[in-house]
Amino acid sequence: MTTLSASTTHTPAPGASIGRYRWTICALLFFATTINYIHRQIFSILAPTLEREIHWTEVEYGYIISAFQGAYAIGLVLLGRAIDRFGTRRGFSFIITIWSLAAMAHALAMSTFGFGAMRFALGLGEAGNFPASIKTVAEWFPKHERAFATGIFNAGSNIGAVVAPAMVPWIALHYGWRWSFVITGAFGFVWLIFWLRIYQKPSEHPRLTKAELDYIQSDADESVEQVSWARLLPLRQTWAFAIGKFLTDPVWWFYLFWVPKFFNKNFGLTLDKIGLPLIIIYLASDIGSVGGGWLSSALLKRGWSENAARKTALAVCAVAVIPIVFAGSASNMWVAVGLLSLATAAHQGWSANLFTLTSDMFPKRAVGSAVGIGGTLGAIGGMMVATAAGFILEVTGSYWSLFIMAGSLYLVALAIIHLLVPRLEPARV
Repeated sequence: MTTLSASTTHTPAPGASIGRYRWTICALLFFATTINYIHRQIFSILAPTLEREIHWTEVEYGYIISAFQGAYAIGLVLLGRAIDRFGTRRGFSFIITIWSLAAMAHALAMSTFGFGAMRFALGLGEAGNFPASIKTVAEWFPKHERAFATGIFNAGSNIGAVVAPAMVPWIALHYGWRWSFVITGAFGFVWLIFWLRIYQKPSEHPRLTKAELDYIQSDADESVEQVSWARLLPLRQTWAFAIGKFLTDPVWWFYLFWVPKFFNKNFGLTLDKIGLPLIIIYLASDIGSVGGGWLSSALLKRGWSENAARKTALAVCAVAVIPIVFAGSASNMWVAVGLLSLATAAHQGWSANLFTLTSDMFPKRAVGSAVGIGGTLGAIGGMMVATAAGFILEVTGSYWSLFIMAGSLYLVALAIIHLLVPRLEPARV
């Protein structure tokens, strides 16, 4: 069995200069995630406009969202495994090419089926972003920095959700909705140029100092033997992460795809007015993403165990989500904006720490596969909720029960995670 030799690495002495190139890599992940979420958010922003042109029902809209999430579930399993096998440089290059082409191809859609097909293709490609990013963080950061690094790149999801409502309505109103897909789809190819010029593995990177490489590799020995799905699926650690994703990812999908329609239906916001509320909500979620990652990293630096630090951060976020149950009955738009801002911030803080559990519990070579398995269950849960939401809204016309669901699932997920991994011990793979 090949291992990384701890005897050839060391943690630099306090005050020593170790370099910061690893944060350049984190910045690349941040921008990839930003582009990823611009492509996701654009569809929900344009949904009221497209609904009038294509004439779909709430149920059909739910089916279109389910097509994206079904493909996302498939892609997470396939691409998480492929990234472990082929590496992050080649893997990321492939997936961003696929999803950027799919994003641009939305401009050709002319029916409910056409949009469903394009969303399926987009979901298949975008599924690789988080397995590749989490694996890159595991390769480039020591354990005590991973939650913070994950929080930073995960904040790109919120920046993407901010950029989209600031940019897409202007493009659509001036040039038509089809150009919104073409222009934003091209962003991925710009990112790809920088990725290919900058990214290499830490051990092979010419711009990485020996001190920083030693710092990155300063954790205990880790096996680099390939880990099969058969060895991951029976593990409690795998199911702790996967169930956490299954229960809470659908809430984020609900916010992403239905909040613009919620404001349109409940408060009459049109395409030219939807930008500001969405920008506020997703700026708040940016703070939550970085803050949630910072919280557990700060607790670790104070001497807390990984178990106590991660679960405390998860618990804080789970409690902060609860007030969202009142959003469905809010009569004032800015009250709803405030409740959604708190909930999305808490979700992103939760997500940063939940993702980091994989790099706490699994060896680096298994992280991509573990994230893929958990993300697949999250996408399946999202697909179920998307279909159910379409029927609920078609029948009742009310978002009340959906917000009740959104506020209750995090505490349930945390309880299950704690039952399965009471001490966050490393998986024996």
